[in-house]
Amino acid sequence: MGSESEVRWHLQSQRRSGHRARQGFRRWPIGAVAGLSGGAVELLWISLYGNLSTTNAAALARGVTATFSPEIAASALGVASGIAIHMVISVILGIAAAVMMRAFMPTHRPVYLEPLAIVGLLFVVWDVNFFVLLPLINPDFVGLIPYGASLASKVFGLAAGSVLFLTGELAGRN
Repeated sequence: MGSESEVRWHLQSQRRSGHRARQGFRRWPIGAVAGLSGGAVELLWISLYGNLSTTNAAALARGVTATFSPEIAASALGVASGIAIHMVISVILGIAAAVMMRAFMPTHRPVYLEPLAIVGLLFVVWDVNFFVLLPLINPDFVGLIPYGASLASKVFGLAAGSVLFLTGELAGRN
């Protein structure tokens, strides 16, 4: 098998990788809560914006559904499905942020940057969605809301970032 030091290194390496995997699984529920909070605040923003402008929030929800199933979007379930899809995507993003941001961010940084890192991640996701994916998959959706209003909703990722910050997930305090 090798020298005693090689065996010891191998055993320690296995323990560390198992610990990292367990830590990643432990962050999933916190990431889900972060995603739910960010997604819910974004829904509130879109509802408010829809009430104050000519943007139809229900049409946006149907547009989300149409990206996945135009048939369901045209049905009575179109709006509810769009909201559900949005929330599922929000949970997935929250989990990804909780697991990945902590793994890739340096451990020594100003604490106030943690929620801002989540917002930055959401800006990147928005950019890819609105300028790459949606024009290919559902070009009609892109015109349902002005870019500025849609991009502004990503600032509410501070809600998700705040959940991660308050639980100590980004800083590695837990």
